[in-house]
Amino acid sequence: MNKDAKIYVAGHNGMVGSAIVRRLEKDGYKNLLLRSSKELDLRDQAAVNRFFNSEKPEYVFLAAAKVGGIHANNTFKADFIYDNLMIECNIIQASKEFAVKKLLFLGSSCIYPKFATQPITEDQLLQGALEPTNEPYALAKIAGLKMCDYYREQYGCDFISLMPTNLYGPNDNYNLQNSHVIPAMLRKFHEAKVKAETTGVSEPAPGELVESVELWGTGSPRREFLHVDDLADACLHFMLSYSDKGHINIGTGEDISIKELAALIKDVVGFRGEIRWNTNYPDGTPRKLLDVNKAQQAGWKAKISLREGLQTVYGEAFSA
Repeated sequence: MNKDAKIYVAGHNGMVGSAIVRRLEKDGYKNLLLRSSKELDLRDQAAVNRFFNSEKPEYVFLAAAKVGGIHANNTFKADFIYDNLMIECNIIQASKEFAVKKLLFLGSSCIYPKFATQPITEDQLLQGALEPTNEPYALAKIAGLKMCDYYREQYGCDFISLMPTNLYGPNDNYNLQNSHVIPAMLRKFHEAKVKAETTGVSEPAPGELVESVELWGTGSPRREFLHVDDLADACLHFMLSYSDKGHINIGTGEDISIKELAALIKDVVGFRGEIRWNTNYPDGTPRKLLDVNKAQQAGWKAKISLREGLQTVYGEAFSA
C-alpha cells in the first residue's frame, strides 16, 4: 500500500473509523477518501456505486456501521439488521465491481455464540445460538465476514475480516442511555466526583455521608477491553501483511471482572465515594474473552494497557 494510494475509510467520523484515520495519517498516508453519512448514504447502492466510480479507491477500510448499546439493539432490531446489511453489501459489492485492491471488514465479538467456550477461538463461529439482544447486529456482521470469504473464493477478491473485542477510546459515546460499560462508568464516576467536590465532601470523615455511584449487577462477569488505537494499529498491520480467508480475533487476550474494572476507573477518576451494586439487575454472560493466538502468530499484539488507556481517555474526555 503506497503512501499516495487512494484509501477510503468508511465510517471515519466514528470511534473506530477516526482511529484508523489517525493511524494512517501518522504513517504518512495522506490520500484519504472521507465522506460523512450526510454526504454519502452507504445504504444507497446507486450512491455508493457513483462514489466508487468517480473516486476509484484502491483500498477500503469498512468501519461504517449502525451501532448502539443493549437497549438500542433490542428495540430497533429491524433497523440494525437492515442498515448494517445494506452498508456491507453495497461497499463489498462496489469494491469488487470497481477493482479495489484490498478491503478490510470490521465486525464484532458479538458474532460468537452466547455460551461459547472461553477463550473464544475463531472456529466457534456458528456453533451455537447468539445473544438475543444483539442478534440482528451479530447476524449482519456474520454476513459481512462471510461475504468477504465468498468474494475471495468466487472472484479472487483480496477481502479480509477482523473481529475486535469490546472497544473504548477517543470519540466514544458517553450518553448514559445507550453507552457501553467503560464510557458509562467514566461519566458516572466523574459526575459523582464533581458533585462531591462541589458539596465539599470529596474527602469525607469516617461515618460522614458521601456521594455514591450505583452500578448494575454483582460485578462478577469478566470482560475484555481494547483501546481503539490498538485496533487501528491492527487494521494497518493486517492490511499490509495478511491475505487469507477466515476472520481474525483482535483483542488483548486478557479480561477483568466488572468489579475490578469499576475499582480501576474509580481510582483513575479520583472518586473517593462508594460503589453500590444493584443486584436487582442481571449480570449477563459470565465471561467473554477472545483467543488472540491467530493474531499474535500473524505478528500483531496489543500494546496499550487498560490503566494507561483509561487514564488517557479520561484526561481527553473530561479535562475541560
